[in-house]
Amino acid sequence: MKLAISGKGGAGKTTVAALMVRTLSDQGKRVLAIDADPDSNLASALGISDPDQIVPISDMKDLIEERTGARPGSIGGFFRLNPKVSDLPEKLSVKIDNIKFMRLGGVKKGGGGCICPESTLLKVLVSHIILARDEVVVIDMEAGIEHLGRGTAQGVDSLIVVVEPGRRSIETARHIRKLAGEIGLNRVLLIGNKIRSQSDREFLESKAKGFKFLGFLPYEEGIIDADLRGISPYDTDTDSKGIIKDILKKVKSKE
Repeated sequence: MKLAISGKGGAGKTTVAALMVRTLSDQGKRVLAIDADPDSNLASALGISDPDQIVPISDMKDLIEERTGARPGSIGGFFRLNPKVSDLPEKLSVKIDNIKFMRLGGVKKGGGGCICPESTLLKVLVSHIILARDEVVVIDMEAGIEHLGRGTAQGVDSLIVVVEPGRRSIETARHIRKLAGEIGLNRVLLIGNKIRSQSDREFLESKAKGFKFLGFLPYEEGIIDADLRGISPYDTDTDSKGIIKDILKKVKSKE
């Protein structure tokens, strides 16, 4: 099962991704958790100690040069478009329980985007992880699908967009679905988050017509408290943990 999680910043996608990863790990699944959002904090949300010490792969200039033949930041020249990456999930991951965690990092883009050694390595790595690995994969994306390509999209079982009650969150979901459709990724599903009342749920359902909701997570002080304490939301007693289990059952059955 290969899942990509996206959504507007602040909607709670990292919390959802962390709950999914930890749930799957506790169920005995081998999980490869990928932080593909430069502004994300998936490592700390998983409960990994000293998350700030994990160097993003996009900052590993020596590795990028070794694999692509070009130094990040260099101007001109050629580099390999299909660098070797098959050994990187073992070499560069941090392990906790049944989880291997990798932090991709961001690529400084200018103009219309970046065709550069670091972005090439990251995209080839993501493609390998989705198409060639036999673990369960959960990718915490930025508010888009930056690291996914047309070929890679065919290996993603579901693109799950986390939305909170608010028009901008719904607009972001529509934008993500449009981008996903352009590369052939058509199974876009929503999870409603931070639901305070029935009216919040009704708002999302009315404004997100044409989408399928996997479920709705309540607004919970325990989730906020976990963030303040620097612990994983999975290590707190919340209703969201049980709801995530039900959501994963739906995703597995492709309901």
